[in-house]
Amino acid sequence: MSPLAPAATELPDLFAVMPGIQGVMWPLVLLVAWAAGEFAFRFARVPRISIYAVVGLACASSQAGLLPPSDGGSMLFLADVAFGLILFETGYRLNLGWLKANPWIGVTSVVEATLTFSVVSILLHLGGLEWATSLLIASLTMATSPATVLRVMSERRSSGQVSERTLHFAALDCVLAVFVFLVLVGLEGATTPEDVGIETYRAGIVLVASAAMGALLGIIVPSLLWALRRTKQDASLAVAVTVILLVSFCHGFGLSAVLATLTFGMVARGRRVLLSRTDRGFGVLGDLLSLLLFVFIASTMSWTHVRDGLGLGVLIVVSRLAAKSVSIGAFARVSGISWRKGLLTGLAMSPMSAFVILMLEQSLASGIDLMDRLAPLAAAALLSELVGPILVGQAMVLAEETTDPQRV
Repeated sequence: MSPLAPAATELPDLFAVMPGIQGVMWPLVLLVAWAAGEFAFRFARVPRISIYAVVGLACASSQAGLLPPSDGGSMLFLADVAFGLILFETGYRLNLGWLKANPWIGVTSVVEATLTFSVVSILLHLGGLEWATSLLIASLTMATSPATVLRVMSERRSSGQVSERTLHFAALDCVLAVFVFLVLVGLEGATTPEDVGIETYRAGIVLVASAAMGALLGIIVPSLLWALRRTKQDASLAVAVTVILLVSFCHGFGLSAVLATLTFGMVARGRRVLLSRTDRGFGVLGDLLSLLLFVFIASTMSWTHVRDGLGLGVLIVVSRLAAKSVSIGAFARVSGISWRKGLLTGLAMSPMSAFVILMLEQSLASGIDLMDRLAPLAAAALLSELVGPILVGQAMVLAEETTDPQRV
């Protein structure tokens, strides 16, 4: 059962009378979410993924009861694959040469992630939470979800300094957040300073092994494609299958699928695997899995937890957004952009729900149930899921980086 759902949920009588109908509910809800998202985007310019979240939340087992509770099984795996494909595309779009030529981007990323972690943890502790809980929540709020950023960028056809910096910061933040989160989870039972060093070392090993796995497949798969002279025709299919393999491997061996798929994308780009504009996003497969991802994320949330943690949830969202905007804005000039674009980049860093929920679901599947202690994160994740895509879209429009934003 999802960590964000109540311990027990009564299914509607319809499931008792017609047990077979439960198997068709996911496809039906996905169809409803797709239709609602298309209508909202075409007529109100509301990001599709925000509507997907509304439908997923409304149909969740803890609300309308139309969807079964998440059990860490096939739906979580499909959501992880969807996230992995987006992370691959994120890694594929990263320009390491740009980071090397402009080291201030890396410095800015470390500063904004550190400031976010510090501000959120201190405010949550002052709000009444224990230090251990505050630090765990703060570690997850360091991250920005590349899934939301990339989907909105694709939807708005945006490109430019704000768009590219947001994507690079999101990727770097995810790596930092995974490392800090793994260290803090490992320190749950720590009693001596030596334990801190051991858990930090273990977290480092996980990240190194994950990156090595992604890099290895980033070398093998392109080499195979070049040997078969099929780099253009079959690149998307080969990449999609490899991402599924990476996610499966990481689940089985306790590695980070986030870092593995990001690294795979970066190395594949360096090995000159070519993805055309029609290949990016993985076409219909990518659209379908993205739809499933955002509906699934919202379906894991319980309105009860959201309501109970709303106060601290709002505090998390506001303080996190302020920390990122201020720190990125402060380094804007030295890193080569205007203050205004720096602040808009911070605004575009608002989404975090996809990363947060999948990390918690994966922890639950590994036997670590954190959500009873991290309840305020439910409200923050929901607010981020609903409002985040809208803020990203507005940041791109205000930065004048969208191509005909009124065009469908």
